[in-house]
Amino acid sequence: MKTALVCGAGGFIGSHLVTRLKKEGFWVRGVDLKYPDFSNTKADDFVIGDLRDQNLVDRVIDQKFDEIYQLAADMGGAGYIFTGENDADIMHNSAMINLNVLEACRKRNNKNIFYSSSACMYPEHNQLDPDNPNCAEDSAYPANPDSEYGWEKLFSERLYLAYNRNHGMNCSVGRYHNIFGPEGTWEGGKEKAPAAMCRKVAMAENGGAIEMWGDGKQTRSFLYIDECVEGSLRLMRSEFEGPVNIGSDEMVTINDLVSMVAAAAKKDISIIHIDGPLGVRGRNSDNELISKKLGWRPSLSLQKGIDLTYPWIVSQIKLRV
Repeated sequence: MKTALVCGAGGFIGSHLVTRLKKEGFWVRGVDLKYPDFSNTKADDFVIGDLRDQNLVDRVIDQKFDEIYQLAADMGGAGYIFTGENDADIMHNSAMINLNVLEACRKRNNKNIFYSSSACMYPEHNQLDPDNPNCAEDSAYPANPDSEYGWEKLFSERLYLAYNRNHGMNCSVGRYHNIFGPEGTWEGGKEKAPAAMCRKVAMAENGGAIEMWGDGKQTRSFLYIDECVEGSLRLMRSEFEGPVNIGSDEMVTINDLVSMVAAAAKKDISIIHIDGPLGVRGRNSDNELISKKLGWRPSLSLQKGIDLTYPWIVSQIKLRV
């Protein structure tokens, strides 16, 4: 039986990844500060612990795994990343996790590691035009991320690839672009835009209004969770180390996103634009490289992903009433 370790298995992407690996017949160990928020973990062994603690990491990485997925990070949506209030924690916590995990893997001769980077590492100056952002992989330098979260991701990318060169490891780096879907965070300040808009629309009356940060003309692309897991597995099991984008190239404005959510809800919703943290003006996944190297690119439409996600968020709201 093949074995896998998922770091960050209590999180949104990690819990879905564990479920997929179990369906493929893997024995899976998960580790995180918490269990998944919305369902029981499918992991065979789940360790509650802090990956900033090297002793804990050494206990978790105590054997040779066929595949290791390092998704653990201090992260969140715009309300967490772009206020500036959490910068030190974001950089310190995530860097410590990556340093600890990589060194423990090296000592145990675990070579096959997938690292989840982020589109937030792309330069701000290439994302000022909402209609023509440049997020091709080779546009990363000269570096100029718009947040400390992005700077840490860029550093850690280089760390994993340096271990490839210096220690003969097979680390691969995927740059995630706004992953969403059922069982993702949907309230509390760390939620991403699709979940936030689904929550707001679900709680609004038909014909009512919701608040949105900015003018809504900022652009993004959003990738459904099942597509994210598929892309991650394909990269891990390929000969390509990356970095490579794992995202959708269906770019929409945030105003358009609200219209899609309203369509899923069958509601007429208007928008009240207010001040708030925004991030870059435009961002879209460039999928030419992943198509060339892996022979794959995501295919699920954003509207279909919203149609699958909205009812789940409605069910969560009803549980709170």
